[in-house]
Amino acid sequence: MTTPIRNVTPGGPGASTTLALILSLTGILLLFQALYIIPAGKVGVVTTLGKVSGGSRTPGLNIKIPFIQNVSFFDIRTQVQDERFSSLTKDLQVIDANATIKYALKSSEAGRVFRTITYSDREVYSKIIKPSLLKALKSVFSQYELVTIASQWSDISELVEKTISEELNKFGYVNVQALDLTNLKIADEYKAAIEQKQIAEQQLLKAQTEVKIAEQEALRYETLTRSLDDQVLYKLFLDKWDGKTQVVPSLPGSQGGNPPVIVGGRRN
Repeated sequence: MTTPIRNVTPGGPGASTTLALILSLTGILLLFQALYIIPAGKVGVVTTLGKVSGGSRTPGLNIKIPFIQNVSFFDIRTQVQDERFSSLTKDLQVIDANATIKYALKSSEAGRVFRTITYSDREVYSKIIKPSLLKALKSVFSQYELVTIASQWSDISELVEKTISEELNKFGYVNVQALDLTNLKIADEYKAAIEQKQIAEQQLLKAQTEVKIAEQEALRYETLTRSLDDQVLYKLFLDKWDGKTQVVPSLPGSQGGNPPVIVGGRRN
């Protein structure tokens, strides 16, 4: 038995339905290609035929031209990176320590980073932060001797943070939020030298303090001595006199080479 073949004539109802279905599917596909969502804490860099176009796109629902534009995401949240490093001091001693840096990519600079440095935010630290960090560390530590570095570690840390911030600000890609230096390691023979220096500094400070106290006491005694004339001494004696003592100084200003005294109620 022969099955009849059904022909769909152009312009007929079947052709219209097929065309509408194709157009609907195409529209849905284009819509999915055009719409995209940027997660919170990130920005989008849009490229048109491989060229960066426009500024950074903010989190939320965004739109692009299907098949012509692409979007790359860059994380702008605070990143924490730990770096183990070695450096030479001014007296050519090797130190090892940890540098923990907190930084964040500027949202406005994501496009410039994509265009000139890297296509991935995973390489921001290795290509932007790390070179400047190691440069700042070696620059600062080379200015100080090992003993100074060990005894003034907190001050050195602040100086390194300031130096790296200035170095990275030249390019303007990121914001440095904090830098911590920890786990300083030095040779055992230098630890003893550092302890001896600290003890000597404490002894010197103690001696200087004692000298200052002695100078102040001497100055006070000298000032007191200058202020004690005959009238003041006579007044002090009278304030303390019990009325029974038989030896009493004579009044200030009495005639004679030596001040006369009154003994037993009679003047000599």
